[in-house]
Parts: sequence; C-alpha cells; structure tokens
Amino acid sequence: MISFDRVGFAYEGTAAPVLRDLDLVVDEGELAVVVGPTGAGKSTLLGLVNGLVPRFTGGRLTGRVSVGGLDVRHHPPRELAHLVGVVGQDPLAGFVTDTVEEELAYGMEQLAVPPPAMRKRVEETLDLLGIAELRDRPVRELSGGQQQRVAIGSVLTAHPRVLVLDEPTSALDPTAAEEVLAAVTRLVHDLGITVMMAEHRLERVVQHADRVLLLAGDGTLAAGPPAHVLADSELAPPVMQLGRLAGWQPQPVSVREARRLAGPLRERLNGAVPAPPARSAPAARSAPAAPAAPVLTARRVTVRYHDTVAVAGVDLVVRAGEVVALMGRNGSGKSSLLWALQGAGPRSGGRVEIRGSHGPGGPDNPAGVDPAALSNRQARHHVALVPQTPSDLLYLDTVAGELGAADREARLPPGSTRARLDRLLPPPDALGDHAHPRDLSEGQRLLLVLAIQTVAAPPVVLLDEPTRGLDVAAKHRFVGTVGELAANGHAVVVATHDVELVATLAHRVVVLAQGEVIADGPTAQVVAASPAFAPQVAKVMAPQPWLTVAQVREALAGA
Repeated sequence: MISFDRVGFAYEGTAAPVLRDLDLVVDEGELAVVVGPTGAGKSTLLGLVNGLVPRFTGGRLTGRVSVGGLDVRHHPPRELAHLVGVVGQDPLAGFVTDTVEEELAYGMEQLAVPPPAMRKRVEETLDLLGIAELRDRPVRELSGGQQQRVAIGSVLTAHPRVLVLDEPTSALDPTAAEEVLAAVTRLVHDLGITVMMAEHRLERVVQHADRVLLLAGDGTLAAGPPAHVLADSELAPPVMQLGRLAGWQPQPVSVREARRLAGPLRERLNGAVPAPPARSAPAARSAPAAPAAPVLTARRVTVRYHDTVAVAGVDLVVRAGEVVALMGRNGSGKSSLLWALQGAGPRSGGRVEIRGSHGPGGPDNPAGVDPAALSNRQARHHVALVPQTPSDLLYLDTVAGELGAADREARLPPGSTRARLDRLLPPPDALGDHAHPRDLSEGQRLLLVLAIQTVAAPPVVLLDEPTRGLDVAAKHRFVGTVGELAANGHAVVVATHDVELVATLAHRVVVLAQGEVIADGPTAQVVAASPAFAPQVAKVMAPQPWLTVAQVREALAGA
C-alpha cells in the first residue's frame, strides 16, 4: 500500500539529511508505529505519505514514495485526499465547522460526494467510532478523546485506504487514549485500513502494532516486529524493559504476555520493599521522614466558567520538597486548578496561601500570600507555572532575548537565567544565544521556559502536562530537573496523564473528577489500585507494590 524506494530527504540549509536511502513497504491492513527521538524525522516520514513534505515544507526529496500505486511526487495532496487521511497532534486546530455531524460531512463536501452518500457515510462513521450520541454536540465542548475520534471520523468519511496519525494520544488521559486506540485497531482489523502512527508513549501503542519503524536519528530506519526492533532500545516501554531485566524470551510487548511470565520474578521479590518512587529519579530524594512545612495551602478553591463548575471546592496542601501529581480524565479540572493556584486564572471562591522565600535573598512570608492579590511581577517570586504549550510564553526572536527579558522581569543580575538554563541543559546540549525559540525541540523549549519561570526561585512550581511530545531522553532530563527542584525545597505540582512519569517521580497523587478530589494519597497506594492510572510494572507485578523497572532492578541487586 505504501512504498518507499531509496528515499532520502533533506531540509534546506541543513548539513545532513533527515532521511537517507529508505527502502520500506507497509502492507494493506497493517498498523505501523513510527518511533524515534525528537528530530529523528518521524513527522517528515509521515508528511511524505500524502505529499505535504516537501510541497509545503521545502527541501529536497530523492527516490520514490508511492501510495496505492500513485507517485506522490506527481500527485499533490488534494489528489491524494480520497486515498490518505491525515490527523495531526491537535485535532481542535483542524476543525472547521461547529458540530460533530457538520465536521464529519465537511470533507465529503470538498470531494463533491452526493448528498445521499454523504448521509450514509456520516451514519456509518458515527456508529463505527461509537460517537453517535455526539452528533449535535459542538466540537469545542467535547473531551480530548471525543475530539480525537471526531477528527479521525472526519477523514474516514472520505473512505481513505491509508490513515496517518501524528501522536494521537499525546494529550489524552489513559482511558480516552485506550478508546482512540481501540477505534484505530478496529479500523485496521475490520476494514483493512493501513495506519501509520507516530507516538512517543509506546506503553500505550506497541502492543497494537504489527510493525515498528524505528528512526535512529542519523537518517536510517529499522523496521520489524516490536519485540525484535525494540529488544535493545532505550525507547522500549516498561513492560519490555522489565522482560529484559528478568531475562524473559521472547520479550513481552503487552501486560498480558508479561504476567504469564512474571510468576518466578514475583516469588523472588516476595517480601522485598520497593524504594520510594522519587528515589528512582536522578538527583531526586525520597519523601521526607518528618513532614516538612506546608508551602502551598489551598482551601475551598472554586472555578466557574459561566454555568459550568470546573473546580468544586478543592482543598490541597503541598509541603516543601514534595512532588504531587495531579491526575484525572480530560476535563476534570486539572488545568483550571493550576491556573487558580497560580493566581492568573479565574477563581470564583476559596483562598490560596503560599509561604516561603520569594526570591534570592528575599524575606520569608510566614503569614502566607495569595498570588491572585499580587501583580504578575510580584507573583513570579512566589509561584511559577509552565503551561501545556510552553512556547506560549516565548515571544522574542532569540534565546538570548528571552533570557535577558527574564532577568529584567525578575530584577536579577544579567546572566542569572542563562546560568540556570545551563544547569538544566549543560554542554554539549546548551542552547546558543542566537537560536530562535520556535526552532527548538519540545524538550528544549520546555527546559527554557522552566528556567525562565523558576529563575526567581519561587517556592511553588506548577507544571501542566510537561512531558507531552517529549522523547525518552528529554523526559529523563526533565525528571532529573524536577528532582533537583524538590531536593532544593520547592513544592512541585505536576498535572499529567503520563502514568509512567508519575510512578517514577511523584511522592503523592491527587485524582480529580468533575472538579472534585476523589483520591489523595501516596503514589503506590493511589495508582496501583486504579485500572486506569496503574503503570505497566504495577499491572505485571500485582499484587506486589512495584511501580517501576528501576525499583525492581534495585531490589534484585540487593537480594
């Protein structure tokens, strides 16, 4: 169905090609998952399938890419629209109508599909994806998982034979992600649609894949069954890393396969006590033996948007040196709560108090201050927030410009923010002064914004979905950074859907549902008991309380 024949591609002005001499065939009805580090060429590879690359990106293409027998070099994307459906990372950005039914019909209108056929296809797609009850709903009021299924449906109504998905689950909670992946798997198995999907969170998708396409970052590609391609890769999901540690052959790619092999390992670890999750994080520390002083105290915080209650009287206490994970399905109120805590977002009721030093050499505030009562300049010395899209806070043309502006805003000596950034990204990864922030990778932008937001040493750091779009190396660096913040006494609250991050990093987990706290306790206690939020190792090793491969490795080494 999809054929790459000695394909190479290089963007203008780059020293090395992104792809080189690729020979690849993706068969009809195959689910191929594209993996690799940030910048390895995953989006480029996907863009070649329908000709968006290089027609809309520039660059030099060599070799031949064909889809359904059509050479994409000679057929522009509009001529491939009936054959290839593309869904980007942000489905909301691609919607052009107001309601679900209108969105499903829009693409067919552009292809001049007769109205009777349009109506039939809309009904079939609503049933196929399980979204019939949403037909009259405004697309902007749907949950993230619902929006993703509607985005897939909007291209399915054209009856494409190929579906291209770019990180379809990156912004979704675990349950919504499973719903989307179940819909995709059904398309492959029942309709024979060929799917190429790029994804960083392999623990979600690898068990569904027929093949993994691993881009190494040097332009080369390895393709084959997941267990073979990822056998020795650092990108392997936790269940495969656990199999590697235990010596299981063949390596399992799903929790079901791993549980069948895990009996002897559980017996070997019977009676052992896992290390606290944060000890598995570089530069992090375990939860304090004696309770530290509260740094963030929120009482009865309420957020309303017109008639909708997003946060319903939440109480939250976070102590110095504590990392708290804020979890819950899309739309549960996590982001609204973070912005209310930071002070810039709406708050209909309740009070927030932050105690502790508010900057280098600054006095303590033992009585507590409410950041909502402060100016933005004052508030940044008490609380920092990194939003879901860090680039929203970057508005200048160079890294040096952003760093200098942060120094002036925080009233710190020139070079203060640069010094902080260099601790987060030491050589050879350090960012050049003249680099444009929009040209940085997701991980680089995240750490740049984190340096800017925390240079004033606020006692509270709030992070909203910080690992969205990060590869393994960038996530590892981020974990070390958060561990360092906690070790230095900051209180950190991380809103995330990344259950593996939570297992590695968090001392405590708070779960929201419909704006209310439904669970609050130690990480192992909360996530291990949840079918939705349990990490892979917890599912494999249950009923024993293991959360991460690092914990198991440490226990085996001490046995």
